Amino acid sequence: MKLTLYIWRQKNAADKGHMEKYQLNDVMEDMSFLEMLDVLNEDLILKGKEPVAFDHDCREGICGACSLTINGVPHGPEKATTTCQLHMRKFKDGDSIYIEPFRAKAFPVIKDLVVDRSAFDRIMQAGGFIGVSTGNAPDAHSVPVSKKNADLAMDAAACIGCGACVAACPNAAAMLFVAAKVSQFALLPQGQPERKKRVLSMVSQMQKEGFGACTNFYECEAVCPKQVSVRFIAKMNRDYLCSRVTEAVEV
Repeated sequence: MKLTLYIWRQKNAADKGHMEKYQLNDVMEDMSFLEMLDVLNEDLILKGKEPVAFDHDCREGICGACSLTINGVPHGPEKATTTCQLHMRKFKDGDSIYIEPFRAKAFPVIKDLVVDRSAFDRIMQAGGFIGVSTGNAPDAHSVPVSKKNADLAMDAAACIGCGACVAACPNAAAMLFVAAKVSQFALLPQGQPERKKRVLSMVSQMQKEGFGACTNFYECEAVCPKQVSVRFIAKMNRDYLCSRVTEAVEV
């Protein structure tokens, strides 16, 4: 395939940035999207030009690092797929492809297609963990958990923290990410002791990071590579309101 690539180039966070046009020939349809970018970078290096900076790690669809907006869609056109698992057979010979970083105030651009998503790390540090020392791993059936709650907790825990939900949201909200990280513990017995503190702390940190508010457009669910449901947002909102009321009574 022959492709025309329009790629966002930006030296650093202070740079204004711009789109650059590249022609790429002999792209194989079995290449992943990141392998295609590797080929482009090899060509740029051979020509003595600066390669395109983009983020990646496992390339197995489970780390969430490959945060690219492709033709206006976070992670590209294929549903429930990360950028690294997107293959070039999803495009046609002669296509023009526009590649940009995730766009959000809370995700400042580091260079080219790489954004700083450390805001997610700080939200997790605010409460996305179980602080009680439980010793060695207990036997699998020692703590009763209903099948429904176990399945829902696993669905929430599937979130890989890629940030596609933020990039797709017109308000750059992080509600789907935070809701998933809150709910994966709120649904299990181990998460109950810190349940109220967790949701209050994580939502507070989310607001401090400058993410927008959820207005129920559902773009987050549509682009999530792990298909995390917006129902977790509703669950988190209920937990948050109940915790706020309880905290007010306790004071």
